[in-house]
Amino acid sequence: MTIIGFSLLFGVIAWLAMSVLKEIAARSKLEKKSESEISGLAIDYFTVHLSTRQYLLAVLLAGSLMTAIGLLFYANIWVASFFFFSGFFYPRLMMKNKVKKQREQFSSQFRQLLYSLSSLLSAGRSVENAFRDAASDLKMIYPDPKTAILLELERIVRKLEHGENIELALSDLSKRTGLEDIRNFADVFTICKRTGGNLVEIVRRTSNILADKMEVKQDIAVMMAQKRFESRVLGAAPIVVVAFLSFSSPDYMAPLYGNMQGVTIMTVAVVALCVCMWISEKIMDIEI
Repeated sequence: MTIIGFSLLFGVIAWLAMSVLKEIAARSKLEKKSESEISGLAIDYFTVHLSTRQYLLAVLLAGSLMTAIGLLFYANIWVASFFFFSGFFYPRLMMKNKVKKQREQFSSQFRQLLYSLSSLLSAGRSVENAFRDAASDLKMIYPDPKTAILLELERIVRKLEHGENIELALSDLSKRTGLEDIRNFADVFTICKRTGGNLVEIVRRTSNILADKMEVKQDIAVMMAQKRFESRVLGAAPIVVVAFLSFSSPDYMAPLYGNMQGVTIMTVAVVALCVCMWISEKIMDIEI
C-alpha cells in the first residue's frame, strides 16, 4: 500500500508539474508581447490573463491554506500534501471572478455610452458622428485611456473610417462581450436603422432599461452581501472548532487520528463542508 501511495503521489506531482510548466511558458510568451501588439487586438471579455508571478502566488497561497486544513483534519503530512494540489485550481476560480467583474464594469460603462449617445442624437448629430463625439464625453468620466469602453469606441470609429457600417461594428461588439443587453441593443439598433425607426427614442429607452436593471442588481447585491458573509462565517466555523479542539484538547481529538474510522469521519466532514459551501455560493449567484 505504501508503494502504491508513493507511486500515486509521484504521478500526480509529475502531471501537475508538467501542467504548471506549460502554463508558465504560455504566460511568459504572452508577457513578452509588446503593448503595441496587445493594443491592436480586440479585448477578450471571456478571458483574464494572470502574470506568471500572480499565478504562482495564487497557487502558493491557496495550496498553503489547503495544506494547513489537511493537516488540521488528518494530522498526516502525506494526506495534507494532496490538499496542496487543490491550490492549482484557485487561479481558474480567480480568473472566473475577474471575468465576471470585468463584464459588469463594461455593462456600466456601456450605459454611460448610451446616455452620451442619447444627448448627442437629440442635438441632431448623425449616428456615426455621435459615436465619434461620444469618446470625448466619456473621457471626462473615464480618464484612463485604457478603459474598455474607450478602446471599444476607438475600434468602432476606426471601422467607420474604413467604410464599415455601424451595424456590423455593434454586432461584433455584442458577440465579443457576450452581454445580453448589448446584443439586444445591437439587434434593435440594426432593425431601426434599416427601417427608419426613431433611433433617439430607442437609445433613450435602452439606457433607461439598463439603468433600472443595474439598480435592481445593486439592491440584490446589498441584500446578499450580509448573507454571503454569514455563509462564509458558517463555512469557516467547523474548521475553527476543529482547530480549537485540536490545540486545547488533543486527547479528546486523538481517536479521530491514526485509524480508519477517524479518517472516514474526517473525510465525510470535509466533503459535506465543501458541498454545503458550494450550494450556498450557487444559491447566492443570482443572474438578472
